[in-house]
Amino acid sequence: MSVGPARHPASGASFTVLLLLLLGAQPIATDLYLPALPAIARELGSASTSLTLFMLAFGVGQLLNGPLADRYGRRPVLLAGLMLYTVSAVGSALASTVPVLAIWRALQGLAMAAVLVCARAMVRDLHAAHEGPCIMAKGLSGLGVVALLAPLLGAAAVQLLSWRWTLVCMALYSVAVLWLCWFRFAETRQPEHAQAAGGVRDVLASSSFRAWTCLTASTYGGMFCFLLLSPTIYVNYLGLSPLAYGWIPASGSLVYILGTTWCRRLLKKYSALRAVRWGAQLSLVGALVQLSSVLWTPHNLWLLLLGHWIYAVGHGIHQPCGQAGAVGDFPHLAGRAVAWSGFLTMVVAFITGQMAARFVDIGNASGAWPLIVPMVLAGLLLVLITHLWLPRTAAKAIGIESQLD
Repeated sequence: MSVGPARHPASGASFTVLLLLLLGAQPIATDLYLPALPAIARELGSASTSLTLFMLAFGVGQLLNGPLADRYGRRPVLLAGLMLYTVSAVGSALASTVPVLAIWRALQGLAMAAVLVCARAMVRDLHAAHEGPCIMAKGLSGLGVVALLAPLLGAAAVQLLSWRWTLVCMALYSVAVLWLCWFRFAETRQPEHAQAAGGVRDVLASSSFRAWTCLTASTYGGMFCFLLLSPTIYVNYLGLSPLAYGWIPASGSLVYILGTTWCRRLLKKYSALRAVRWGAQLSLVGALVQLSSVLWTPHNLWLLLLGHWIYAVGHGIHQPCGQAGAVGDFPHLAGRAVAWSGFLTMVVAFITGQMAARFVDIGNASGAWPLIVPMVLAGLLLVLITHLWLPRTAAKAIGIESQLD
């Protein structure tokens, strides 16, 4: 599928921009869509099914696209994913019923899985394992900016035009990225990796993979509970207007960008292990600040928000290190490692969110506890993983390397 002059984005700003745009496909598909949900409900009916199927397809789609990207290369899977992303966005924009919309959105979830799997695998293809966290931090900083702007663009499109234009915006975005990849992106998978031995069992058997994936799943599980439950807590329990609440996730995105930026600076001086240890301490402190707010000042919005900001800084350190660390040992199986890491992270987040949501009641008798408890548990797990589990895997890796020497 090599058409036109393709340049190898092996280093520098060109690859960083490409990574940013590819990772940005996720907030474009989700955050841009959220402001359209009330308008879709008024015209077609509840669109919650379309969002649920989208996320399920995204999770399962990673398991399908990972092996494909390892076998056939990143370029064909990525281009096919972007094409399907575009077509499904147009199909969603033209949908006349909720079931049709849900089907198109499910296909878009599969497409987004292909794009993100290839984007993360490309980082391992082009960079050594110890460089991966810093490269991912750059890309995720850009993703944070897109996540900040996407809901604002979506709200403007809904208010000035219609909800269908949010999906048109997704299609235009993917067309632009598809054009860039078609003419500027060459295959990144190394030829010797095409026939390399190994499979999913090798990935799942790796202690390093399991430790870094648990780190990613733990930090995202806590953050997912915030995204899922915070509208109920801040609007129904604390009394914020929906418009005022909108600034809370926006502020979290800004702090997340700060966390990824700080992560890059830490990695220039220290190891990824040391960086995630500091991140874990921040995550736990943030969760405990929120816990103190619930215990002593239950209606103190600012203390609750301060705790969330501190947790978000730690999240900005953990995500790039965890995502890159899970793939570090598998340059020849990067697609599969990325796919299973992403899938397991989504499974943990979904189960945690559903369990926490069971304790939310209409009368808000539980207050903010359903939100705080998962975040405290996530903070504790992060400290245990970074101070007990990851050091053991690092020591084991050093021992293996010394034996080989």
